[in-house]
Amino acid sequence: MTAARFKALALEARDHQRLADWWCEALGYERCAPTPREHWPQGWPVLITDPRGEGPPIWITRTAGEEAPHRAVRLEVYGQVADLLALGAREVPDRRPPQAHGHLLADPAGNRFGVFAPPPEGPAVSLGVR
Repeated sequence: MTAARFKALALEARDHQRLADWWCEALGYERCAPTPREHWPQGWPVLITDPRGEGPPIWITRTAGEEAPHRAVRLEVYGQVADLLALGAREVPDRRPPQAHGHLLADPAGNRFGVFAPPPEGPAVSLGVR
């Protein structure tokens, strides 16, 4: 029996609304909207999801005050480094061993993420845990 199961990823940012927009553009995600009877204040976390249903849900939360995000979670994505840099990501010095086979970038709020070459077309790719 497992003690837990995956729910969602969470990232922190001072401007969480802007970061949600950035990740939506980078990943092709969409913001979840409130129902017509709901009102979500600007300070509430933003939930973004993959409209294809392939990727995990991501909550973008606002950090309190001027404190820096904890950066306790790192996303790993398939994509092109140049495209992400053009969107506003920045390169981060990478101390991982060369066999990591990815590039380490940071989003506009400083959250680090790994970028890996897209898998070849064909059968499903196994995503092993490292």
